[in-house]
Amino acid sequence: MTITAILPAYNKEVHIGTIVLQTKKHVDNVIVIDDGSSDRTGEMAKLAGAKVIRHTRKMGKGAALKSGFEYVGRNGAKVIVTMDFDGEHNPDYIPILINPILKGEADVVNGSWHVNNRKKSHFYQFKEKYSLDIVLNSNTRLSDTQSGIQAFARHTLTAFKFKSNGNTTGNDMLNDAANAGLRVKEIEIGVKPSVECATQNNGNHILKTMVRMLEDIELCRPLYYLTIPGMVCTIIGMGLGLEILKDFFMGETLRFWPMLFMIVLTLLGVFMAFTGIILHSVSRLISENNKSKNAKSRGIP
Repeated sequence: MTITAILPAYNKEVHIGTIVLQTKKHVDNVIVIDDGSSDRTGEMAKLAGAKVIRHTRKMGKGAALKSGFEYVGRNGAKVIVTMDFDGEHNPDYIPILINPILKGEADVVNGSWHVNNRKKSHFYQFKEKYSLDIVLNSNTRLSDTQSGIQAFARHTLTAFKFKSNGNTTGNDMLNDAANAGLRVKEIEIGVKPSVECATQNNGNHILKTMVRMLEDIELCRPLYYLTIPGMVCTIIGMGLGLEILKDFFMGETLRFWPMLFMIVLTLLGVFMAFTGIILHSVSRLISENNKSKNAKSRGIP
């Protein structure tokens, strides 16, 4: 059974060789996606024995994983492991990660630092809440969707849409897996090796998570978050308007504040509904444009 690891990397020439060698102990093939590095990341990875796919410019984690998955789809692998190249992952956890797939117990395995009842920082409590929100269609309770280490069975490759290129791609992939009805399992892979490193990156991760939530509202699901609530507000506003008109024709005096509330609610609802429709159209155009650009920028052999 062929096991392939995909490692997105950007300007990591100092450590890439060591990570590739450590990873090769547990997998058959290592694919390094050199995401437009300005140093010798690709060269060092190749010397360590990895297959290197190079982007001509920095495109982000999502684009890197997409390149890796496309290569695996053409060249074959039974199990695919993905790891963020941030120095926080120990390749020795790969056998534990892929074991549920090898046993046929799962299609997708998510590695987590907080499966058991360990004390969690406020940052990880925030991450867990958002993690649960994005996999509501799954019966699996996930505690950490941003750990950056996951494993996938080959037949899952077509389920992933890679809608974003940023570091929240792991969230999107788990959401895609849930929507496709895949069996998702979470296992503990141990804590981060460096508390200092984690503390320094907390603010950055929180910011990226919040930005991803806004992107999800703005571009990924505008009809769900804007159009539907907008229609509800419009209907309520029109209903209040009818009640006010009925009272007026029955001889009652028009009251300022109910009138103002009705007008504001109706206008807000109409604005939200049309904004959602417009953003939905824009997101489709952006998606098609990104596909065209990515096809030109990815140097896949």
